[in-house]
Amino acid sequence: MDQSKDGVSARGIGTYVAVGDSFTEGLNDPYPDDPDRFRGWADRLAEHLAEHNPGLRYANLAVRGKLLRQIVADQVPAAVEMRPDLVTFCAGGNDIIRPGTDPDALAVQFDEAVRRLRGTGAHVVIFTGFDPRDHRIGPKRLRGKAATYNMHLRAIADRRGCTVVDLWSLMPVFGDPRAWSEDRLHLSSEGHRRMALRVAEVLGVPVKEDWRAPWPDEVRSLGRLEMYREDLRWARTYLLPWIGRRATGRSSGDGRAPKRPTPLPL
Repeated sequence: MDQSKDGVSARGIGTYVAVGDSFTEGLNDPYPDDPDRFRGWADRLAEHLAEHNPGLRYANLAVRGKLLRQIVADQVPAAVEMRPDLVTFCAGGNDIIRPGTDPDALAVQFDEAVRRLRGTGAHVVIFTGFDPRDHRIGPKRLRGKAATYNMHLRAIADRRGCTVVDLWSLMPVFGDPRAWSEDRLHLSSEGHRRMALRVAEVLGVPVKEDWRAPWPDEVRSLGRLEMYREDLRWARTYLLPWIGRRATGRSSGDGRAPKRPTPLPL
């Protein structure tokens, strides 16, 4: 099958550009030969695409910690200049987890970015957010805000003719803790591998594996005391530094350049 129902072909993709934040940059999926360089689902998707498009050129402009307005200001114009055939665009998650963010206002910015990307003739893939209820980082209060933003994204996709990868519905496969890295916010290497397979499936790109494949064995359930100790360690290691950065107006992506700023062959 070379053609998805949304009109993108597994063949004939000359340039693929990935736009977004840490999710698309690929945290925490390091390359085996370079632990400081992250692979991620977008790199893996590019590899699947290249199997059917040997001359594929791929750029990844995503930078961790970026807010939607920063992505729209910096990455979207660069992507437009590359005149890509395919763009994956995931943004807004870092905004949603911040207090006081208005998902309706975010949607206006997102829609304008999609309009510009679609104006190049590119096929654009956008992503809804995961369901906060299924995470142990305590953001269940954000569920209504995240759901509102997701509904806007679906409406934008319908209006602009985009493909949607619905992350909200990927449980229980991505509900397994092994799909997530130690920080509970980013996918693990296995999570990224399965995500690439899911995006390929949505695009109609033939792959040899199934993202729904059962996990190898059962995960041992933690007792209440073990879970409490893990939560404390996680808070010290990840939550408090994140709060510190927010309080001082800093981001993990400050001063960081995209890992693949130019569309090049793999």
